[in-house]
Amino acid sequence: MAKVAAPPFDLKASLISSFATNNRIDEYLIENVPAEAWFAKPPEGKGRTIAAIAAHIHNVRLMWLKAAGVAKLPAKLEETASKEDMLRALRASHDALAGVLSSGLESGQVKSLKPDAASFYAYLIAHDAHHRGQITSLARRLGHAIPQSVGFGMWEWGSRGKEL
Repeated sequence: MAKVAAPPFDLKASLISSFATNNRIDEYLIENVPAEAWFAKPPEGKGRTIAAIAAHIHNVRLMWLKAAGVAKLPAKLEETASKEDMLRALRASHDALAGVLSSGLESGQVKSLKPDAASFYAYLIAHDAHHRGQITSLARRLGHAIPQSVGFGMWEWGSRGKEL
């Protein structure tokens, strides 16, 4: 019996899928932040709340969308946004950026963003991951730690990807 050749690996599709999974992990974390921690002030007395960090993730995405020349931007979020509003906004900014990335990964470049589309992709993933770390650390310092199962679940890219 002849073997059926596997289809060729599609790097662009894989990166766009990974970007969607990254956003799903952001959502997964936000869904699991204890309500008591969402607007709580940092125990040190200064710095962003968890809600403000999440809004920052979205609002930085908007900054990049504007730089990329996207005409119709999702709405900016305030630091007082609810978890539900935050989740909707992150989906909207993800969807808009996925379109920019898809075009950029095809051509190799995203308008006004240097050095290239792959570097922009890496920046976006790193930015989200940095702030996920801040959120989990702040929740713990507030006395409302993210459950250990959720901490491990953020690393389960296969599971989070299947949720899309």
